[in-house]
Amino acid sequence: MRSERGDLGRKGPLEGPGSSKIRAGRGHLPMRPAWRCRACGAPWPCQPARLGLLVEFRGDRTALLFHLGGLLAEANAQLTDATDLHRRFLGWARVRGGTMFHVNHEPGAEIHHTDPFAVPAGQRSPVRRLRGRLAAPVTLWTAPGPAGLTVSSTLVAEGEPDRLLGLVDPESDLWATVEEAGRFAVTPLGPHHRQLADRFAGLFPSPGGLFALDAWTETPYGPVPTDAGGWVGCRLDTAREYGWALLVEATIEAVDLPRDTPPLLHYRGRYRELTD
Repeated sequence: MRSERGDLGRKGPLEGPGSSKIRAGRGHLPMRPAWRCRACGAPWPCQPARLGLLVEFRGDRTALLFHLGGLLAEANAQLTDATDLHRRFLGWARVRGGTMFHVNHEPGAEIHHTDPFAVPAGQRSPVRRLRGRLAAPVTLWTAPGPAGLTVSSTLVAEGEPDRLLGLVDPESDLWATVEEAGRFAVTPLGPHHRQLADRFAGLFPSPGGLFALDAWTETPYGPVPTDAGGWVGCRLDTAREYGWALLVEATIEAVDLPRDTPPLLHYRGRYRELTD
């Protein structure tokens, strides 16, 4: 869903953060000379890229500003319209003081009620706004290794055989692991998995690694949360570039649904729950 943060399956927070230093912004790299994010298409540095930089330069604000200053000079030389570049590259790092934020309203977890790096409403892409208005189930993709990534663009197609499709970050560790292993597990997440979803999307710290917290059950397709309502095991069929993401197609080989649990949804940049 990377959220009208883009997709939680991109990276972010993109991508899931195995090492938060790399994962929070991995994949959200600048395309030169346009200086737009290759993962989400937003003007660079986008929100996930800024998160990644904050983590990478944590405790060294001077080094962060020097790094951004060099990129600012490069962008200024390549862009015909360099309006507001100083604020775009340096303003957020100085004014905000590099404070990490959390936009999902989970007790004890939030720092800001709003996203301080959000693109102003009038500048948002209509397509991104449309995507934000399509409620999507939040899922966790995992693979032997282990590696994992929060994905909100998962679709199941019944048939013979049954298939599963999803959009993932092509530069995530999850995809590299799936490509090598040829198989992966998909777990629908519930409302109690909000923090877990943010952790694997690169939006929440993961001290000790992504899988250090929570309880996990090992499967031939990858670890799955023990408290999940079910999971599905998939064999990788093919993958191709699709928009800014990678469209992954797989065959469903195993389904385990021991109990019925309510879903966690992603809608307009926030997690939601079903209400009757």
